Amino acid sequence: MKTSKKDFLSVTDFNAQEVREIFEKTQGLKKNRFQDAFKNKAVGLIFQKPSLRTRVSFQVGVWQLGGQCMSLSPAEVNIGVRESVKDAAQTLSRYLDMIVARVFKHKDVEDLATHATIPVINGLSDLYHPCQALGDIFTVQERRGSVKGLTLAFIGDGNNVCHSLCHAAAMLGMNVRVASPKGFFPHKEVLSSAQVLASATGSQILVTTDAREAAQGADVLYTDVWASMGQEREAGRRARIFRKYQINGDLVALAKKDVLVMHCLPAHRGAEITDEVIDGPHSAVFDEAENRLHVQKAIMLKLLGK
Repeated sequence: MKTSKKDFLSVTDFNAQEVREIFEKTQGLKKNRFQDAFKNKAVGLIFQKPSLRTRVSFQVGVWQLGGQCMSLSPAEVNIGVRESVKDAAQTLSRYLDMIVARVFKHKDVEDLATHATIPVINGLSDLYHPCQALGDIFTVQERRGSVKGLTLAFIGDGNNVCHSLCHAAAMLGMNVRVASPKGFFPHKEVLSSAQVLASATGSQILVTTDAREAAQGADVLYTDVWASMGQEREAGRRARIFRKYQINGDLVALAKKDVLVMHCLPAHRGAEITDEVIDGPHSAVFDEAENRLHVQKAIMLKLLGK
């Protein structure tokens, strides 16, 4: 029987005030990591794709909150193949208190949320990576005190991470510039919804093919791999297309003097980002990786009304 519950499949499942509340809670959870809010709670991770940060951060996060977490591979839960999404969702809802799903197709996580009677979190899909985006924007706020009016330049493929960053940044009043080759821009529907958010906060969104234009005077330079999981066959072709979209010393020099450099990881060093940058003084890469843990704890607590 369907119950009243909230899912987190996209950044837009929360409004700006709710995101601010999550960030405020995150600060407390980072200072006091061990709590018992999830005592007697169980969370299941359904992962169709390999994972380091998402899997470990959710497992550790649930543990730090006093709950139990289990990781379910395709061998156990091959949704849509071994059994229907509907059956898996209804069954898991009888055992668990929450589901985190990392899937290839966004529709799979939507279907899980439709049929589950417990909250479902999108741990990554082909369309969005909302937990990553909130962790990233929290990191900028942590470093700068406020994100409103700052400019984030995303250099590379207009992918799932880019989509979620456009939503999160626009919602909180950050300007976004996306530099991608033609044919690799963010989805039009995502840009349209981000523009609506931006119009409400007074921020601006620019999409260009010129990485230098995007980087000029930026407060944050952000990149991701050129070929995501499931696109391995395209890696060689994409490497040729994206060769001018590398975050390197020259691009960093165009941005603000105190620019933050970010990457959601895993990084292909020497491709989309150079060693000197990812290991340099502007890098916030490993801060954002850590902050995924704390932001996700705040998200889980929010969904369970804690």
